[in-house]
Amino acid sequence: MVTTLQKPADAAKLNSGKPPRQLNVPNDLGAKATQEITEAINPLVADAFALYIKTKNYHWHMSGSHFRDYHLLLDEHAEQIFATIDVLAERVRKVGGSTIRSVSHIAALQTVKDSNEEFVAPIDILNDLIGENKNMAANMRKAHEVCDDNKDVATASFLEVFIDETERRTWFLFEAAQRDAD
Repeated sequence: MVTTLQKPADAAKLNSGKPPRQLNVPNDLGAKATQEITEAINPLVADAFALYIKTKNYHWHMSGSHFRDYHLLLDEHAEQIFATIDVLAERVRKVGGSTIRSVSHIAALQTVKDSNEEFVAPIDILNDLIGENKNMAANMRKAHEVCDDNKDVATASFLEVFIDETERRTWFLFEAAQRDAD
C-alpha cells in the first residue's frame, strides 16, 4: 500500500529514525545513537537533494559573458553534491535508521531555499550558492558532532570529506564572484 505525506508537520515522524521491524538493521551503536544520527543526517540528505536541484537549475539557466565557465563549474558542483546523497542515505540505513522516502519528505526536512525565479543574474547565482554551501558545511559540522558524541566514526569520516568538498565549492564560487565583481 502506498501512502502520501500530506503535511510538513509529519516531518518529525518522518525523521524519527525508527524503521519498521523488517528494516531494523542491527548495529552496536544502540537505539539512541541510531535515532540521533538519523535525525542529524537525514536533513543533510534532504539538503543535498535540494542543493543539487538548485545548482542544476542555475546551471541550466546561466547566462552572460562567463556562461561557459559558470555552466561547467555548476555542473561539476552538482555532480559532486549528487554523489553525497547515496553515501549519506546508506549510512543512515547502515546504522539502523530509516531515510528519505519522497520529494515531500525532502521538502519537510530541507533548509536549502528553493529558487523559482525565471532569471537570476550570474553574480546573484554565485552569491546564493556561496551562502547555501556555507550553510551546508555548518550543518555537516553539527552532524559530525552528533556522530562523534555517538562514536560513529564511519559517518564522521564521510562528513569530513564532504565538508572539505563543500568548502572547496564555496571557495571556487567566491573566486568566481570576485572575478565577476571586478
